[in-house]
Amino acid sequence: MVNHDFLNKDKRDAKPNKNRIFLSSPHMSEEGFEMRYINEAFETNWISPMGTNVNEFEKELASKIGSKSAAALSSGTAAIHMALKAAGVEKGDIVFCPTLTFSATANPIIYQNAIPVFIDSDFDTWNMCPDALEKAFEKYPDVKAVLIVHLYGLSANMDRIMEICSKYKVPVIEDAAESLGTLYKGKYTGTFGDYGIFSFNGNKIITTSGGGMLVSNNEERIEKVKFWATQSKDPARHYQHSELGFNYRISNIVAGIGRGQLKVLEQRVQKKKYIFEFYRQELAGLDWVEFMPINDWNEPNYWLSCMTIRGKCTPLELIEALEDENIESRHIWKPMHLQPYYENYDFIGSTVAEELFARGVCLPSDTKMTDEDLLRIVHLLKNLRSA
Repeated sequence: MVNHDFLNKDKRDAKPNKNRIFLSSPHMSEEGFEMRYINEAFETNWISPMGTNVNEFEKELASKIGSKSAAALSSGTAAIHMALKAAGVEKGDIVFCPTLTFSATANPIIYQNAIPVFIDSDFDTWNMCPDALEKAFEKYPDVKAVLIVHLYGLSANMDRIMEICSKYKVPVIEDAAESLGTLYKGKYTGTFGDYGIFSFNGNKIITTSGGGMLVSNNEERIEKVKFWATQSKDPARHYQHSELGFNYRISNIVAGIGRGQLKVLEQRVQKKKYIFEFYRQELAGLDWVEFMPINDWNEPNYWLSCMTIRGKCTPLELIEALEDENIESRHIWKPMHLQPYYENYDFIGSTVAEELFARGVCLPSDTKMTDEDLLRIVHLLKNLRSA
């Protein structure tokens, strides 16, 4: 157990309400870019899931990352769902998926009535282990698609993964929900596979409050996704539907927020990196802390600054110690194969993902934090002592 008493040496002298420090909250541009596009949508009365902001947001993001086409959708989850459908995943098909991820990666596999097979991580990247992936192909050579995740802004080992998937001629979908702005050997994550997805949820590096994007160099497939995502309305004078449709398009207002946020993406990446380096430098002397891996070939967006801890305390005890000081943190994702809903699906690998979950903590990484906020967190960690 951890002794929390040190946090305020004399609680009688402590300030009663310390400012809340968030894990990662929305951060609108100081220049007000978002409101310009929102006001334009109101002034032109384009409020629905179509309009200039939607079209331009797609073009601007695709141009930013070097993809030929994009479809702006209601969430990153919707984008994964549409990517699986575009890749031809159907009932009974097998899809490989990392076990160390948020459930939004895996759930769309079930939406398509397909079968997830979960793949372990490696310590080098915290992402899908190429060796475990090869073993999965040996067991399931008829797999229909492979879902890759770039966890916490850290890119997976894309050279090896793409080499393996190319060998088996299997479509690759990149869940880059957490890694917009991350580079792998100079190329943006989300552009290696057949499809890439991004999320603009409120906690992401840029946000539209809620929303997502599907990108691909296959322009025909993206146009088909836009058709499906708009209730699959056939080109007829009356409402006619020859295929199952979905209400997945983003609104023109939400897309306007995205256009404004995209203008400050590089600023957000730089601040996220600053936060990570601040932690790493200030906590370098703590032998019970190890930070997430930053490889030479990887230029992360540092969405969340994460670490593993050993011996000093448990992640829960550290999280509770921070919470006592009105500071938000969280556990590393609980692996999918340990989740009650998914525990009966196959898992390929060893115990890497389980160990990362058992020892991992995501530190506050909010881009609005000041140095004073960071010092407050660092002071707590430096002075943490076991009971």
